[in-house]
Amino acid sequence: MGTATEHAIEHAIGAAMPTPRRGLSATLHDSWVVAKRNLRRMSRIPEIVVFGLMQPVMFVLLFSYVMGGAIKIPGTDSSSGTYIQFLMAGIFAQTVTFAVAGASAGIAEDMTKGLVDRFRSLPMARSAVLVGRTLADLCQTAFTLIVLALVALLVGWRIHEGALKALGAFGLLLLLGYAFSWIGALIGLSVRSPEAATSAGLIWLFPLTFVSNAFVPVSSMPGWLQGVGYWNPFSATVQACRDLFGNQVGPVDAAWPMQHAALVSMLWSLVITAVFSWLSVRKYRSAVG
Repeated sequence: MGTATEHAIEHAIGAAMPTPRRGLSATLHDSWVVAKRNLRRMSRIPEIVVFGLMQPVMFVLLFSYVMGGAIKIPGTDSSSGTYIQFLMAGIFAQTVTFAVAGASAGIAEDMTKGLVDRFRSLPMARSAVLVGRTLADLCQTAFTLIVLALVALLVGWRIHEGALKALGAFGLLLLLGYAFSWIGALIGLSVRSPEAATSAGLIWLFPLTFVSNAFVPVSSMPGWLQGVGYWNPFSATVQACRDLFGNQVGPVDAAWPMQHAALVSMLWSLVITAVFSWLSVRKYRSAVG
């Protein structure tokens, strides 16, 4: 790698920590240094952010203007204006979870180009490389959500429950995105190239997002598939956001996860974060020795 920025970061970390440090404060400090490095890299390669925005914006426009009028939600009309209210929580959730591909590819690239070995030689918390990467991805996801929300407002989406509940919905989305970024971290540490990491980071997300209530009600699926859809962490977050945005279209499914969607969404995100952060840090330690 050998860029001036990376040398400066290494020097800053080494100067700040002449001996190995442990503890929460050391981990947070080191993680923030790594996060700033990743954020600077993103700002200097703007196409990363631009192309990350293009896919969700295209989904909004295609579903709104091309397919929205043809998709019927039970208990409602089939107009695209109605469907956009139903759709946007699903698009928001899809956007934050699809960021997992960027996390996995970024970590795989750092592994293959030797940057992780450079960090390994420094007296810093081992988990900081992964925590810093996931925090940087969280910042990028937050920016993407802001832009996507503005586009949605332009095509007719509206918030009906006030700013406070809307902030709660976006908080659940970011929590889900952060949880999934740890899945991406584990994938990035487990494959041998950024290209493989991108593919591995996306392929399992398609069934997860489509076997959910993001684009159609779960009740419209075959009976054997409905249980999967209702207990899908993606579905819980989507339903919680519809409730908090005031975008519920048609009746709410009677399944327990849908009736307690905010709680289920938060629990799923916390469990995923706990499990995959532990697995990722363990994998990282074994990978770098």
